Amino acid sequence: MMNTVTIIFLLAVVLSLALQLWLGQRQYRFVRQHRDAVPAAFRDHISLEAHQQAADYTLAKLRFGKVELLLGTALLLIWTLGGGLNLLDQFWRAMSLSPILTGLAVIFSFMLISTLLDIPLSLYRTFRLEERFGFNRMTGKLFVADFARNMLLAVLIGGPLLWLILWLMQDASPWWWLYVWAIWMGFSLLMMWAYPAFIAPLFNKFSPLDDGALRERIEKLLARCGFRSNGIFIMDGSRRSSHGNAYFTGLGDNKRIVFFDTLLKSLTPDEVEAVLAHELGHFKRRHIQKRIGVVAVMSLVGLALLAWLLDYPPFYHGLGVSQPSTYIALLLFMLVMPVFSLYLQPLMAAFSRKHEFEADDFAAEQSDAGTLIEALVKLYKENASTLTPDPVYSAFHDSHPPAPVRIAHLSSKLS
Repeated sequence: MMNTVTIIFLLAVVLSLALQLWLGQRQYRFVRQHRDAVPAAFRDHISLEAHQQAADYTLAKLRFGKVELLLGTALLLIWTLGGGLNLLDQFWRAMSLSPILTGLAVIFSFMLISTLLDIPLSLYRTFRLEERFGFNRMTGKLFVADFARNMLLAVLIGGPLLWLILWLMQDASPWWWLYVWAIWMGFSLLMMWAYPAFIAPLFNKFSPLDDGALRERIEKLLARCGFRSNGIFIMDGSRRSSHGNAYFTGLGDNKRIVFFDTLLKSLTPDEVEAVLAHELGHFKRRHIQKRIGVVAVMSLVGLALLAWLLDYPPFYHGLGVSQPSTYIALLLFMLVMPVFSLYLQPLMAAFSRKHEFEADDFAAEQSDAGTLIEALVKLYKENASTLTPDPVYSAFHDSHPPAPVRIAHLSSKLS
């Protein structure tokens, strides 16, 4: 029998699915309608053939994304109202383990099953879709190795953290959610510090930049910007994909500047400097700290809501679980929240795009807006990024300004 939670959940699922399908259809129609004409701002740099390839790549990803969305929605309903999570819980309860060990077993077995179910989609995405458009460099052996490393890290790093969270939820005071929040934020900051030196090298090779002239140019830019890093590295991104990128990562004295090897092969030294100036703009405008602040507030609100739901029996029964528990509450919360948080996406995307504009402004001050435009156009072309996204779809999904908007903004900086 359905209770109020069930009705609210079903309505939220239907509305979320309908909204995402509508947005996807808008994007599909808009990109297809503009497939046969390169936008005026790009006609001198991108051929019609390259523009059409980018459109076809976008349309193919949208078709595949629709399949993923429908399957994901079906699995969500199977895990919840279909009783899948309840069956998993009852299986491990029959083992007569302690509550925390039972919780660990339920959550990790759920993660394992979900990951295994996602493998066919991942294989298709990598070896069919990306391969079809010439981006895939992944081998079957590397795919398996990445899977094994990810699973091992989930157990070694996620296991102790999850044990501590479940212990606090079960045995701490009614203010457990504040303790969990503090631990979660501390863990997140620790991972940001540790990732570049200890985790990323497990998946990729990082070599110090050995181009003396380019390195000297970059070091002068860093000095002008007051940025101290733990090194400038080239990552072998071409092992997995031909897509190019650059980023800086880490916290404190463990910050690193990383260039994909594919990016260095396609950009001139001037353009590399302009791209790096953009990344440094995020540092100088304190975007990382602002984003951490937003995550901190959202996670605190989420944990406070979870603390209330923990002692609300209809939350469990309305979502297909017969016996309430701390670990089931946590798992249910993680499963259903994306359905409700979808409507925050435009706000988060707008927040991110504002930061991108600010970083572009900083890059225009430190290098040259025209050079950054040239670099971005090359990256749009090589990554087959659509130049004609639907504005409404973009408002929900794009963390960066659409290509025409971004180029127009930078062009306004040209003297």
